[in-house]
Amino acid sequence: MFADQTLPYIFVGLMGLAVLLYVILDGYDLGVGILLPLNNESHSDKMIASIGPFWDANETWLVLAVGVLFIAFPAAHSLVLKELYLPATFMLLGLILRGVAFDFRAKVKPARKGIWDKAFKFGSLLAAFMQGYMLGSYIMGFEQSIQALGFALLSGVGVTAAYCFIGACWLIMKTEGSLQQKSVHWAKTCVWLCFAGVLGVCIVNPLINELVWQRWTSLPQALFIWPIPFVSLSLFALCHSVLRRLPLKDDAGCWLPFILALLIFLSCYQGLAVSFFPYIVPGKMDIFEAASAPESLRFILMGALIVVPCILAYTVFSYRVFWGKATDLKYY
Repeated sequence: MFADQTLPYIFVGLMGLAVLLYVILDGYDLGVGILLPLNNESHSDKMIASIGPFWDANETWLVLAVGVLFIAFPAAHSLVLKELYLPATFMLLGLILRGVAFDFRAKVKPARKGIWDKAFKFGSLLAAFMQGYMLGSYIMGFEQSIQALGFALLSGVGVTAAYCFIGACWLIMKTEGSLQQKSVHWAKTCVWLCFAGVLGVCIVNPLINELVWQRWTSLPQALFIWPIPFVSLSLFALCHSVLRRLPLKDDAGCWLPFILALLIFLSCYQGLAVSFFPYIVPGKMDIFEAASAPESLRFILMGALIVVPCILAYTVFSYRVFWGKATDLKYY
């Protein structure tokens, strides 16, 4: 059905889609968790309610991305898992802590509810930072050096700020009143923290990564890469301008910051893809070297053509059903 040389492109595209959707969807609910206030139970409950129907299902895209990497690119999976075993373990611990805290905060005595709010907040922060750290280490090709470690830590802070930014934008769209006003304040702060992180990565990455420097300074790749930072800068400036005017009468435009945040995430993701493709492990292994046998990929593709549309349909359906402003949190 597909030529052998086409199959790696299909699966890396599928994995890229899964990673992008995970970063956006689980990114905003991790951001909400990081922003969770510990001194305002009403706001905490409303923030939890805003992500309650979605947060667990959002992690499905992470499972899909790792599954595709394991099945379609086993050599890359082996290398990535070996290099990122420890931070991946901490990330999973953070995600597990979030899940436990989400359930326990509804079942414990009111006096102990704050403990699980802290656990939810810490789990969100730990998972977000470790994802950024793993991204920075991955971009550096798992290099063992001081500069690679510094870049990974910078990436961890940048991703955490980005998640807080998109989480605040989500709350602007899903909440009202004093919490929405507070979310606007959070977004105004986080948008520039996120911008500083993106700018730092754009400056540092080509200076310490030879592959990226070659891509950014040689034609014709540079023609596709250089417009991306300018588009991102414009989106950041536009988002800041919109946030300065919120909230508007009748809640008009409350959705606009979240849409702009999505576009910023998409722009940054596109920049990474253009910088490294077709490498699946930067500087070490491309998609053709890492891919499974064509016979295996064709067999796996049959299942992917069934499973992926089902996940997409469920995701769209769940967001359609629970669209609108978050209501008061209730447990039955």
